[in-house]
Amino acid sequence: MPAGRWIAWTGLLAATSCASFAPVVAPEDEGGASEATRRARAPFAALPLDDPTDFEDALRGRIASESDVVVEAPDGTAVWDTNAYAFLGPEQAPETVNPSLWRQARLDAIHGLFEVTEGVYQVRGYDLSNMTIIEGETGRIVVDPLTSRETAVAAFRLVERTLGARPITAVVFTHSHVDHFGGVQAVVGAYEIAAGGVRIVAPEGFLEAATGENTIAGVAMRRRADLMYGRRLPRGPRGHVDSGLGPSPASGTVGLAVPTDRVGATPTELEIDGVRFVFQYAPGSEATAELTFYLPEKKAFCGADLVSHSMQNLYPPRGAPVRDALRWSDSIDDAIRLFGGQMEVLFASHHWPTWGNAQIVPYLEKQRDTYRYIHDQTVRLANAGATPREIAEQLELPASLAGSFASRGYDGTLRLNAKAVYQWYLGWYDGNPANLDPLPPREEGQRYLALLGGPSAVLAKARASFAEGDYRWTATLLDHLVFARPDDAEARELLARTYEQLGYRAESGPWRDIYLSGADELRNGEPRGDADRGNTPRWLGQAPLDRLFEVLATRLDGPAAEGVDLSVNFVFTDTGESYHLWIQNAVLHHHRGDPDPKAAATAHVTKTFLVRMAAGQAAAREAIFSDELEVEGSRAELWRLWSLLETPDPSFAIVRP
Repeated sequence: MPAGRWIAWTGLLAATSCASFAPVVAPEDEGGASEATRRARAPFAALPLDDPTDFEDALRGRIASESDVVVEAPDGTAVWDTNAYAFLGPEQAPETVNPSLWRQARLDAIHGLFEVTEGVYQVRGYDLSNMTIIEGETGRIVVDPLTSRETAVAAFRLVERTLGARPITAVVFTHSHVDHFGGVQAVVGAYEIAAGGVRIVAPEGFLEAATGENTIAGVAMRRRADLMYGRRLPRGPRGHVDSGLGPSPASGTVGLAVPTDRVGATPTELEIDGVRFVFQYAPGSEATAELTFYLPEKKAFCGADLVSHSMQNLYPPRGAPVRDALRWSDSIDDAIRLFGGQMEVLFASHHWPTWGNAQIVPYLEKQRDTYRYIHDQTVRLANAGATPREIAEQLELPASLAGSFASRGYDGTLRLNAKAVYQWYLGWYDGNPANLDPLPPREEGQRYLALLGGPSAVLAKARASFAEGDYRWTATLLDHLVFARPDDAEARELLARTYEQLGYRAESGPWRDIYLSGADELRNGEPRGDADRGNTPRWLGQAPLDRLFEVLATRLDGPAAEGVDLSVNFVFTDTGESYHLWIQNAVLHHHRGDPDPKAAATAHVTKTFLVRMAAGQAAAREAIFSDELEVEGSRAELWRLWSLLETPDPSFAIVRP
């Protein structure tokens, strides 16, 4: 793919999923937080919640702010609205929010333009992530231009209004997650990159990771992200409060630019518009492709997503490949070894900076040791025979780490991260033969109902455990009941109330959103339509053709394809590539190369046309038999292939069968 090629698509990708600000009416409840939930707040009182240090750092250097930031898409829908978080004003947490999460949410809601150090600025609170601006000799270097064009435009408008207008000379993508590159279209155009006027710096493997992580299993990831980010929840003390790394992912128009400079080694020194960068290449840590950098003349270190003011996810609940805790910890250790003695300011792609070497190094050490402790102790317990659930139940951070707000589970959680380490080494199976081939949820639920005396008896037991505040067990009982009898409205409502209490307790923003979203779906059903469906053609359109055919192979109805012998060619008139596709053993194969002369059909088509068909934007039968498609051989064989491909349901049920 040539440097300078421009890629753009609308909406938010599966990696983060958008947060809708459309009003949602919270359901009636029976008094909000229960007595048991109020009692569960007690351990958090031991935390120094009134320590002003983080608030002082989060406000330090603010040179501009806007009282109300409402960012709209071209169709008038809000993609970002700081007013939605106005409820976070009181210092005292309401009973329906974990007090530690409330504190984090208030910090994340602080927004404006901040001077980090001379010549380095950040816009924070305009998205889940931060946009960093570094002043060069002839213009500005933008680091991580947010998630969407709309929020990036608003952020950059604040920069230019405060600091004056200067040209953009370079963009740095620290890693391959969409909230760190999606807004690039707001600050630089394709023609500027193609003309060589703007450098795009990214880690080696960035483009492959950015376009690949969410493609094959993208439908499932997007659906699970609905819950993880509380897309349908109202913003408020009974709904979404914070995402841990920031208020919430933004929605809007997302783009991507192809890197002109790739960093694939540590240290890599580059001079960018007169500013000296020393890059650390840290792949396989927080992201598949990631870098950090040090600015020697400014004694400033950008930690990207390697470090933040929260424990992060080794396994995101939306679904993603598990991250290597050991490599992550080692990457932080490498940063300490390379730059730790020199740093006077540390800033990152989320949250607020840390100043002073005496504060920075201990902060980095605790970040490093948080992931290393989880890794080492999980492996120790696994080697002693403990299962993932047993490890998650007993593992606790030592006081030196648990007492650090930056090591607490506002984004990732200790329980889920312990299971992620176990999965990294040993997979999902815990070694117990009973768990090797368990019954599916609905059949298991039916068996439990019969064993426990029927639906009425199970519901009575669930009511009793709910009254006792034993919500994890209540959820287990009612999950069996709902999967066995999904039309039982009383069971669904009690399970919804149970999930609410678990959500009110959660210190993790994503866990809170998952529980409260589960409650919402039990009451109101699954979301109608797919808010990210518009992304699919753009997402597939900028992926390599091999990846597109891999996606199509996952849609083949295997049982229906049994015994099918089918062979077709695709010749792409816009890319100059040719592919041979065939079905063998109920598997759809593809090879790039010359067309197979024995194939039943050869379709001459553009990649855009095939993507439209794959995304469901074009009716397949009409498209195949239309004049838009030039075919040598049998069109019927092309239709036969397409008729064997399923269209996944983007709104599949999660909390009920």
